[in-house]
Amino acid sequence: MPASASPSWSPHVYADRRPFLLARARIAAALRRWFEARGFLEVETPILQRSPGNEAHLEAFATELVGPDGASHRLYLHTSPEFAMKKLLAAGEPRLVTLARVFRNRERSATHHPEFTMLEWYRAGAPYADLMDDCAALLAAAAEAAGSRHWSHRGRSCDPFAEPERVSVADAFARHAGVDLLATLGRAEPDRDALVRQAEAAGVPCAADDSWSDAFSRLLSARVEPHLGIGRPTVLDRYPAPEAALARPCADDPRAAERFELYCCGVELANGFGELTDAAEQRRRFEAAMAGRAARGQDSYPLDEDFLDALAIMPEASGIALGFDRLVMLAAGAPAVEQVMALPVARG
Repeated sequence: MPASASPSWSPHVYADRRPFLLARARIAAALRRWFEARGFLEVETPILQRSPGNEAHLEAFATELVGPDGASHRLYLHTSPEFAMKKLLAAGEPRLVTLARVFRNRERSATHHPEFTMLEWYRAGAPYADLMDDCAALLAAAAEAAGSRHWSHRGRSCDPFAEPERVSVADAFARHAGVDLLATLGRAEPDRDALVRQAEAAGVPCAADDSWSDAFSRLLSARVEPHLGIGRPTVLDRYPAPEAALARPCADDPRAAERFELYCCGVELANGFGELTDAAEQRRRFEAAMAGRAARGQDSYPLDEDFLDALAIMPEASGIALGFDRLVMLAAGAPAVEQVMALPVARG
């Protein structure tokens, strides 16, 4: 915050934000009613965890737990409640939902914040397409609660009541970037050089040390995402397997996985999965992701052995995480996620 700017608690600054906070409260209440009517149990899970998650590109906050005996143990603020929620699925809960505070370091922009609220829910024994239906219903519920019929953000508009478009990642890359994504997959390791050549042909430059995943992310951000959720919501489905560490492979093509993302106005709102329940394969993927972080000079995070034990008995399930602040931002017409937060995190 510039030295001359008023603090976020100043009455005139807060007054501008308060209508968004009122909409936020109405939306939260509406979504809670929606889940309660469908038999979901709302839970609160621990924020402090042995592992913050083992995603290759997420940065965590670390802290120390000091016991009564003075012994100190490294813990992390979770980047998602996922591990805890899956333990509860293993315990026997069939439908779970949480509105969780989560923490991700090195993230701050109009649509990112280091501390934010995640709406996450799971359905045991359900196909992941059921989550897509959930998303469509929740968009409509949020719009009704906010009193908004049409959403706009940075010049892009979306009808939250319209039936979502469902498109595969491969088709979206072909349509918007002229890239044959699946042709770079199918081997033990994805063909990094082939994807980089296609990216550069599409006008998306890559760095010499970019990995296949880096090139994928550059293409997605520059050429694909701006076209998603325009006019109506988009479900971007069947993510490439290297970008779906927590998802099952698709039965008809192991190059793709049961992962989708929901977009409105070019903004990613949710990330859903047909959950991987093979504990040995999950361990292998986590170890590979952490080895990749170490090779890039980044911190690597411990594996949550308790989670892997639970995964071995977890039932088949589908789960999804939705950025609640982003949803409120779009539904209430706010320019940035900080505008829908009572008080943003201090900038240092």
